[in-house]
Amino acid sequence: MPSPPDAQQLDYQLLHRLDNCFDDVLTALTQVTARFAEGSASAWTLDGTSADADWLNTALFDMWHQQGQDGRETRNYVGLIAADDELMQAVLKANAAKSAFSECLQAIKQQAPALLSESRSRLPGRHPQVEAVLERNGLARLHLKQCWRHLPVAEAPVSRVRFAWYSSGRSIKRLSVQEVEKKLLALDSEAAHVRIQLRKLAGIPSAEPLAQVQPQAPLMRANLFFTEPLEDGHTRRALNVAMPIFMPSEDGRLPHTNLPPLTPPEKRTRAKRRDEKLESEPFLPSLRVYRYR
Repeated sequence: MPSPPDAQQLDYQLLHRLDNCFDDVLTALTQVTARFAEGSASAWTLDGTSADADWLNTALFDMWHQQGQDGRETRNYVGLIAADDELMQAVLKANAAKSAFSECLQAIKQQAPALLSESRSRLPGRHPQVEAVLERNGLARLHLKQCWRHLPVAEAPVSRVRFAWYSSGRSIKRLSVQEVEKKLLALDSEAAHVRIQLRKLAGIPSAEPLAQVQPQAPLMRANLFFTEPLEDGHTRRALNVAMPIFMPSEDGRLPHTNLPPLTPPEKRTRAKRRDEKLESEPFLPSLRVYRYR
């Protein structure tokens, strides 16, 4: 019975698998751009950029951080592409390759997290096009999220699309008093504002749940209205989009769409819910922690 691989062998296997998955992503994306260039499908971009093969190539291969870019930020290429069967199949293969790449990254995070930094430095060299852009523009490390984010796909022919900015999103993480106390102590525990918040925290029941709120960056949401109801009876779908939406089209024409503003509104446009579960003011401002009503 063969002995299990040692740590060095495991690292090599994971990196070799990651290399292959990344190569598969690049190959699949190249096929998407090639099929688009060969066809005569219509395309549209939100920002008015010429929706040609060069634009699509730029959108699909934008996989790196720019200097000074927030690591949580991703760049958007909102648009519509009428796809024939061959182009749609190429897109689905690209999404499958992206999923395999993402799964490989998750395996590395779980089994050998120290390899992540090495992965970022070696992957750009896997493809001459990526490496050339990195050298020419002086761009920084690979943006993994922009590598594995899927290309949005409409599952059936669409009659119209309505775009709108969604700028009221937020993530809410439930925390215990003990977890919040640990986070506060990780700050400067000698600072006056931290001591005040520690005293406030000590004045509530230790079993009370708290919520840490993180506002999310504005995103574009697309409502797709299908030509015919889907098998499940739905007539529309809502998608959060940062990439062009590929939609099946036999005649190569695009559905009717609106023209949303290029930038999101500066203020919250969504009314506060009457059944809001959190207090309106933060309980611990330094951590954006709120009490439940």
